[in-house]
Amino acid sequence: MIKSMTGFGREHIVGEKREIIVEIRSVNHRYYEFTSRTPRAYGYLDEKLKTFLKSGISRGKVEASVSIYNLEGTDAEIELNLPVAKGYVDALRGSADELGLKDDLALTSLLRMSDIFTVVKKTDDEEVIWNEVKGAAQAALDRFVEMRIVEGQKMYDDISSRLDTIEQAVTFIEKQAPESVKAYHDRLYTKIKESLESLGRNDIDEQRIVTEVAVFADKVAVDEETVRLRSHIAQFRELIKSDEPVGRKLDFLVQEMNREINTTGSKCNDIDITRTVVEVKSEIEKIREQIQNIE
Repeated sequence: MIKSMTGFGREHIVGEKREIIVEIRSVNHRYYEFTSRTPRAYGYLDEKLKTFLKSGISRGKVEASVSIYNLEGTDAEIELNLPVAKGYVDALRGSADELGLKDDLALTSLLRMSDIFTVVKKTDDEEVIWNEVKGAAQAALDRFVEMRIVEGQKMYDDISSRLDTIEQAVTFIEKQAPESVKAYHDRLYTKIKESLESLGRNDIDEQRIVTEVAVFADKVAVDEETVRLRSHIAQFRELIKSDEPVGRKLDFLVQEMNREINTTGSKCNDIDITRTVVEVKSEIEKIREQIQNIE
């Protein structure tokens, strides 16, 4: 089934060390165009995401955003500068002896000495981070594709209905075209008869009328155009059932359908056929607008 190029998917996961949010959205575009927003420290994810998402998205202007939050205390380690701490303790105890003070130093006393502690930020393993982000991206992609399928079903129903309308119009044109030839024959016969009667004659040249009508019939014949239109409609129906990206093929078919109906309109001078051609062109234009958003 056809899929829309418009979609949105989001996933939010909370692990032991990180909270990750991935969002994917897209609008219609002729090709696959990718942009992303990731935290500065995780810029290496951009290219990985582009390649990963392309496996499930063939067309569309795609934007992916990634947010990564390290849970409190998991992204840093506290190191104690032992030589400096020992220097503090030795100096204080030496002073206590010289000043005759009680040595009441305890471990908690070291907390006041901030310069003996160093906060070291952990270095994230890129592969570990990517695997976590990829898991969230896969879930977001699944929701994204699901939305595209739902939108695609609506488009499928609309296009199918319009194809039915066009097919009915083609049937009418096929039936009406011979009637226009017959009407031309009757008009021609009447006109010639009236002209001869005005001259006091009644020797109508039947063969000449037949020849003129044959020339007219050949000129307004639209059999080839209607046959091709039916062929294009059949191909269209098959393509919109496909699970493969078919947007470009449908765009080509719409152009061909438009060409055939334009030729039909230029050949026929029957008012009913002309009216029907206008209706068909309107339906084709609405289909053309729809397929601009088909993957």
